[in-house]
Amino acid sequence: MLELTEEQNLFSAGYKIIAGIDEAGRGPLAGPVVAACVALEPGFIDKLDSPEIELIKDSKKLTAKKREELAEFIMERLGEVGIGVCGHQTIDRINILQASFLAMKKAVGSLKQKPDFILLDGNLKISNCSYRQKAIIKGDELVFCIAAASIIAKVERDRIMLEMHDIYPNYGFDKHKGYGTKLHMERLKKYGPCAIHRMSFKPCARSRNA
Repeated sequence: MLELTEEQNLFSAGYKIIAGIDEAGRGPLAGPVVAACVALEPGFIDKLDSPEIELIKDSKKLTAKKREELAEFIMERLGEVGIGVCGHQTIDRINILQASFLAMKKAVGSLKQKPDFILLDGNLKISNCSYRQKAIIKGDELVFCIAAASIIAKVERDRIMLEMHDIYPNYGFDKHKGYGTKLHMERLKKYGPCAIHRMSFKPCARSRNA
């Protein structure tokens, strides 16, 4: 299991609710960016005796099936979960970094109990955010609550992209989820961009002008 050092230090400092935040979908050429927030209270680990707790880690190191299983466990037993989504139009309007921050704010805002402190993946804090927060490089690999959030965000975004595949089957969204794979680039060249492509991203803009 990932270490709980960050969470335990904050609980020891008197913070009551600690939230981990991560996002999925910053790099793809199509679809939304999705953020998840997992809020934990002191002593949460003592209430759990499930083997799933040992398996929670960076979503990129898990199979799709295992992510689905762990996402269900996290949402049912680990703590309160919030999800925020910013679509391609917002990404094009305010840029992907700001859209990621906005999705994170939406995720936190959807929680019934607001966190006292936020831990997030990366090297940048959420801009214009009133919550106390700490950005941790490779946080999804090192910090338990951030890893849990990374699983929720990835699973939720993958579900959205599978729905998009049903609407736009020519692009193979079920396989690459919007990332710039060889298959995606070939389909983009053949068919041009569809309604959910991010036109502020150069490959999409180039394919429209080709």
